[in-house]
Amino acid sequence: MNTFDQSNLKINFQAPATDFTPVEHRKYTLTQSDSSNDIFLTIGHNYDYEAIKPTQRDELLAEWIPQMGQYVLLGKVHISNGEFDEHFAKIRYMIYEREADLGLTAILFGDREFLSNYPWLLNSPIYVQFHSNYPEFNKLQYYGTARQFLNKSMHSANP
Repeated sequence: MNTFDQSNLKINFQAPATDFTPVEHRKYTLTQSDSSNDIFLTIGHNYDYEAIKPTQRDELLAEWIPQMGQYVLLGKVHISNGEFDEHFAKIRYMIYEREADLGLTAILFGDREFLSNYPWLLNSPIYVQFHSNYPEFNKLQYYGTARQFLNKSMHSANP
């Protein structure tokens, strides 16, 4: 993914998720096709584990969670749990750190109807946890707010 192209985004709702529910623990599974530029977003109350390729672990998972009186969108990226050496973990970290913006844009753009029903979520902070057994790649990073991502996607998304 270099630039977000909304025509490549394929969205799937897992029942009982809709544009209105659930709010708390609403989960997103974002994956990308190896053979095309298609991006697949599943929105539900559970992650779409069937969409995850266990040998590659190239997904972005995210969830709305309540935290200290507000909601936070917490993303999760798997870097390494020992299955990759430190050099390859570093490469994965650099790629996913760079691509997190595009992944978050796809998630928030794909669920923009939900966000229009809950406008107070637009100012919620977004964090991404990079999970790794190597301490230098095991980080929690702040990425801004949902409003910032939607503003960017509305101005730069290709029709």
